[in-house]
Amino acid sequence: MTAVELTAGASPRYRLRDLLPVAARRPAGLALTALCGTLAQLGMLATLATGAWLVGGAITGTAGPMLGPAAWALAAGVLVTALARWGQSYFGHDLAFALIEQLQLGLFDGLERAAPGYVLGRRTGDLAGTATGDAEMLESFFAHLLGDYVGAALVPLAALAGLALIHPLLALVLAPFLPLVASIPFWLARRAGQQGEALRAELGGLNAEVVEGIQGLRELAIFGHGRRTLDRLMRRTADLHGHQLRYGVRAGLEAAAIDILLALAVLAVLATGASLVAQGVLPMALFPPALVLAGTALAPITQVTETGRQLGALQAATRRVLTILRQAPQVEDRGQERPGEGLAPEVRFEGVGFGYDDERGPVLRGFDAAIAAGETVALVGRSGAGKSTCASLLMRFWDPAAGRITLGGHDLRELPLAELRRRVAIVPQDVHLFDLPVLDNIRLGRPEATEEEVRQAARLAQADGFIRALPQGYGTCCGERGARLSGGQRQRIAIARAFLQNAPVLVMDEAVSNLDTESEQALQAAVRDLRRGRTTLVIAHRLSTIRSADRILMLEGGRIAETGRHEELLRGGGPYARLVAAAVDGVLEV
Repeated sequence: MTAVELTAGASPRYRLRDLLPVAARRPAGLALTALCGTLAQLGMLATLATGAWLVGGAITGTAGPMLGPAAWALAAGVLVTALARWGQSYFGHDLAFALIEQLQLGLFDGLERAAPGYVLGRRTGDLAGTATGDAEMLESFFAHLLGDYVGAALVPLAALAGLALIHPLLALVLAPFLPLVASIPFWLARRAGQQGEALRAELGGLNAEVVEGIQGLRELAIFGHGRRTLDRLMRRTADLHGHQLRYGVRAGLEAAAIDILLALAVLAVLATGASLVAQGVLPMALFPPALVLAGTALAPITQVTETGRQLGALQAATRRVLTILRQAPQVEDRGQERPGEGLAPEVRFEGVGFGYDDERGPVLRGFDAAIAAGETVALVGRSGAGKSTCASLLMRFWDPAAGRITLGGHDLRELPLAELRRRVAIVPQDVHLFDLPVLDNIRLGRPEATEEEVRQAARLAQADGFIRALPQGYGTCCGERGARLSGGQRQRIAIARAFLQNAPVLVMDEAVSNLDTESEQALQAAVRDLRRGRTTLVIAHRLSTIRSADRILMLEGGRIAETGRHEELLRGGGPYARLVAAAVDGVLEV
């Protein structure tokens, strides 16, 4: 199985009902929201019906004896309705914001578990849009729709019961309209879902374009590409406008159909009630309350359908959020073994096979290698030979499709991920620094480290000098992705992290590619001190780095073509010697 097969495939068709387990995490808030919403709607129904009864009594002259009690009932109804509305808003939004916070934290956790494979083919702006815009869009579901559904089920039944008490025929006339009005959004659900999916996807794409444009402003300015990028954004915005327009037209037609049905329902009850009054079957005093009950019976349903007009976008946001939340982790963290500190840091690759996708085929084929405890091994080969893949597999960013990798005789899959990554430190080629003080960026290597331990790690990484020269020294923020530091400075910060972590196994993936020769020479002495007694896997193009290794593994076609020390391989005249012969200024051409 390739790495992509683990994460690819059609997205599951999640529905709004799939969010109910999320809402069930706060049952008290959910119950209070539904209760307050229902009380508010019932209070409004009772208040309006009482007022209408007073109007009818006033017309017929029969309201006098009941005027005082009815006035008190009206006041109580208004008060209960107002308090219940406040409660629904308070509890509903408290529920919504708490659940959205959980969703957003869950999204980050889901991305972390599925990284790096899941995020490789996805754009940062689109993922950020899911974590913010899509998650926040679900606020209306949690704060309004869930509570309104309960009221939409109970209030129409109460109104029908009131109509039946006034006259059963009125209830029979109104009853068929209730399911008709409620069903309109669901008749259009498929079309709404398609439009919502397209709308959210287009919005995610626009977010991604904007983020990439901001991140690449320097390159756009250098190559004079700003106008073209702006034109592309304008076309993307126009496409988004088209999707929004189509979505709005569909929602507008839906609203018009519901309004027509509402008018027909009230007219039907009006005509029937007028006929009953004319026949002397229905007292005139009960005619106004009947009309009010007919109108308010449909109000909770229309309130739900108002939110339901956004059903397509809500469904799409739900799918995008839950797809990440329920994304299978890239590797299963089921290891239970916790070896003692005396574990020998010996690394073995045993018949390892691995590929990222079927199109490119396997990167490693039956790869076998053993790195003894305390040995420094350099992986060398042309681009695509599998050097960085070996480092990624050792960190368990992926698992091999065949064979196994062991640390101290333990299969990596038998070790908890936290335990493995505590024992293996990596200095990547592409260093990510957060917009935090330098001190905190280094401290990622060991969060509980003291400030003096951080400074010592920086000194070992030859970084203390330039850090102290920064405006606020170790308190200087690095900028987004370390933008305030040079490439070489960022790499030395990453090396300081590895020093601070003090792991028995060290992986250096092009760790000195952005250093000048003088800085590299100064750093090599520190690295030699660091790797004493530690197992070190070095991936490098610089001959100065490769020469210092105890052994070199030359990779070709996903296998080891030859192995030995620098001088031995040169004398052999094999692939490594040819690669070195083509080197330019001491850098291998790969």
